[in-house]
Formats: sequence, C-alpha cells, structure tokens
Amino acid sequence: MAKRLHLVFGGELVDPSRTEFKDVDAIDIVGMFPDYDSAHSAWKDAAQRTVDNAHMRYFIAHIHRLRDEATPASATEELG
Repeated sequence: MAKRLHLVFGGELVDPSRTEFKDVDAIDIVGMFPDYDSAHSAWKDAAQRTVDNAHMRYFIAHIHRLRDEATPASATEELG
C-alpha cells in the first residue's frame, strides 16, 4: 500500500484571521509523515507548544493530493 504523505509546518502569521506568513524564511517545518494520524499528532504537539502566541499557526498539507501516481509527471510540474 502506498504511503499518503502529509507535511506539517507552521509559522507566525501577519494576521490571525488570514494565512499569510509574517516571515517565510522562519517557517517551522515539523516534518513529513506517512499517514494522517501521525501528522495530526505532530501538528497538535507543535500547536500546543505555541498556544500562547495567537499569531502562530500550524498546518497539515496533504502532499499525496498534489501527485497523481498514475501519470509520470507530478501535479506540481503541471501547475508551474
């Protein structure tokens, strides 16, 4: 069975009501995870560490949704 990769990352936002990062060079890459459950656990840990900063947000990106394994080129190449 193929792994369904998930990326957990976060950083400080310009405005907590939007998803624009204040400094993209300071984005915290928590890691890549082989399933949603482990990604969610890592997301939760990261979010709890920064709970006192209302501008900090962490996200789970479903990397497996960016690729179509049935075609030779990834979806990211097609979008570029």
